Amino acid sequence: MAYLELKNVNKTYGEGKSATEVLTDINLTIEEGEFVAIVGFTGSGKTTLVNLINGLLKPTSGEVLFKGEPVVDTSHERGVIFQNYSLLPWLSVGQNVAMAVKVAFPNEKKAFIKERVAQYVEMVNLSPAINKRPKELSGGMRQRVAVARALAMNPEMIIMDEPLGALDALTRGNLQDEILKIWSKDKRTALLITNDVDEGIYMADRIIPLRPGPRATLGPEFKIDIERPRDKTELNDNPVYKKTRNAIIEYLMGIGEERKAISKKLYELPDLAPKSFVA
Repeated sequence: MAYLELKNVNKTYGEGKSATEVLTDINLTIEEGEFVAIVGFTGSGKTTLVNLINGLLKPTSGEVLFKGEPVVDTSHERGVIFQNYSLLPWLSVGQNVAMAVKVAFPNEKKAFIKERVAQYVEMVNLSPAINKRPKELSGGMRQRVAVARALAMNPEMIIMDEPLGALDALTRGNLQDEILKIWSKDKRTALLITNDVDEGIYMADRIIPLRPGPRATLGPEFKIDIERPRDKTELNDNPVYKKTRNAIIEYLMGIGEERKAISKKLYELPDLAPKSFVA
């Protein structure tokens, strides 16, 4: 039985003539302990796909299954790291993380909650800011709080919606390594949504492109046959990395050219000349 499965999933917004079919015929299977990355263009429906998986949206047709059961609501079993932080502005860094920990461990004592919060805030290097509120933090620091909050819940599956895009290169690289370290510890199932091919190759077992919408659907999968743990400094000289990266980029560029051709055809203006008037 697949750990996560999407069967013939379609998602449409609106009704009648104003209806827009964002996702169509989405079929995806992720096994327990697997790390899968979905890569695609901005506006291709990646966030809609994430919200279907985490239970914030329901498919128009088809079904989303988690451990064989239909996904009907959100659950701390599926920890989500959002693109837009989603922090409560009136709570401090520690309180934002603690709120999630209390939901995941409702029967634990205060000492456990406090220790776990401190551990994950330290993991993202924010201990000096543990009592600060989101408005006092930079965008990158807020995203690190969101990462700590999701991982502190000890989710069975980690779902990441372009979580590191707003970070500087050094912080982004460090958090990639931290997420991989936590994932490899007990091989929790992970799904990464990204527009960065290199990030996907470094972190995932498989990369699956999402063809842009409307009517977006998944393309062919690319397996990452590179041993773990992976060393970023050595990847550039790895022939498998080069071959895989080139194949994915070539596929995405082909999709981009198709998209341009369709747009040009849809919006091509007729060959009209101004009417001349004789006085």
